[in-house]
Amino acid sequence: MIKVSHLSKHFTIKKREPGFLGSIKALVHAETELIKAVDDVSFDIKKGELVGYIGPNGAGKSTTIKMLTGILTPTSGKITVNGLDPSLNRKENAFQIGVVFGQRTQLWIDLPVEESFDLLKSIYKIDDATYKRKMEFFFDLLSMKDFFKQQARKLSLGQRMKADLAASLLHSPKVLFLDEPTIGLDLIVKEKVREFIRQINSEEKVTIILTTHDVQDIEYLANRIIILDKGRIGYDGNISNFNKLLGNESVINLHFTTGVSKLTLPKPFKVKEKISDLNYVVTGPDKEPLSTLLNGLQKSKVKIKEIQRQKPDLGEAIKKMYAGKSEL
Repeated sequence: MIKVSHLSKHFTIKKREPGFLGSIKALVHAETELIKAVDDVSFDIKKGELVGYIGPNGAGKSTTIKMLTGILTPTSGKITVNGLDPSLNRKENAFQIGVVFGQRTQLWIDLPVEESFDLLKSIYKIDDATYKRKMEFFFDLLSMKDFFKQQARKLSLGQRMKADLAASLLHSPKVLFLDEPTIGLDLIVKEKVREFIRQINSEEKVTIILTTHDVQDIEYLANRIIILDKGRIGYDGNISNFNKLLGNESVINLHFTTGVSKLTLPKPFKVKEKISDLNYVVTGPDKEPLSTLLNGLQKSKVKIKEIQRQKPDLGEAIKKMYAGKSEL
């Protein structure tokens, strides 16, 4: 469905020294710097896959998405989206993709949502029967009927995001690009949006690329993640495999009934963080039974109120990779 081969996008920016003299000097002789926003990226995404495309700010995620949608032309490399080159076939590609940017809307803000959808129906030449069926689907899953006749500028963030999702899927695209689809939403609306994304992926086999900084979006929706760092792919594979970056350690929260100023632990457990005299965060091997820790604490004569063991999560693995503490 999507094939990306040795894709690069470079930008040349002018550098100048600060102040008035720096501006004059730049007019006479401007120094330039080459920025490699995307640098030799390759990946294939099959039909019906839901892939998390993630990375820190400035990693090149948005630049990649803009090339996949045809907004930007690559410096080098090749892209095909369902057999089309997005930069050479922008109009044809636009009819087979949907795009949602969490901080921007594709609705006409001065019009009621209903009229924006009528305009999209005309632009994409959707017949009445298909349009009616689609809207019933959106009303059912996204509860859009409650605000469908409201002016777009008066919608809450959650309502606007639901409307944008529906608008991007109105013409039955084969590929959907989602950029921060749950940003700023409350927990209930997030869950509704995530469930909707999962359903259209599983039932309609829409191929989805999801960029987000919300780890829960990735853990809930994606089986495969591609992590971009400084324009290059750092990891491409299964989430469960990626978590192996953390080794085999788990995190244990210890709560004591009386204060412990200094905590002594049996090996191989270690103190990761002291939150207070009553609360410590400890790390230890997954396979090491908690009884080893409890027996050691009993010898220290500390009184445990509560103990909680957690498996490593995706967020910790990503932080570890960015910190350069482990090789992929």
